Amino acid sequence: MKKYLIALLLLSSCGFVPMYTERDTDIYVAPIRGINGIELRNGLGAKFGGVRDATATYTLTINLHDPVTRYKALESTGDATWQEIVLTADYTLSVDGTEIAHGSETASESYTFVRYLVAANASYNNAVQNTISVLADKIGTRVIAETYKYEQRDSDKE
Repeated sequence: MKKYLIALLLLSSCGFVPMYTERDTDIYVAPIRGINGIELRNGLGAKFGGVRDATATYTLTINLHDPVTRYKALESTGDATWQEIVLTADYTLSVDGTEIAHGSETASESYTFVRYLVAANASYNNAVQNTISVLADKIGTRVIAETYKYEQRDSDKE
């Protein structure tokens, strides 16, 4: 208990302020093409505390690339038993049409590839959903950090 108290005291004296405390993330996520884009946009909307319209302070534009599938394990017959799905998204964060941040994030997940079509599709779809969720977390965290940094830079100018 004393360790936590000491750490808390040290953090409070250094000016540490958590990014997520009582901040309104006024971020509009522009529509993203495709079914996976819809899922990613919904995940980001949930991360930002709800869907905003185009009048929001920040605008996040995302280009989601098509999923890439790679073989990870092969049987002696040459049949694949494991595959990996990789999703990459490029993003741009802007305020009033001025870009303040951009970048690219990648997420991947391995899944079992079986011969039965229904099971193979279910395994693939679960891997895609999990990858989209990870991608939304990575982009969301980066964007929140960038909005915080931008607001701090703006308040330092005043």
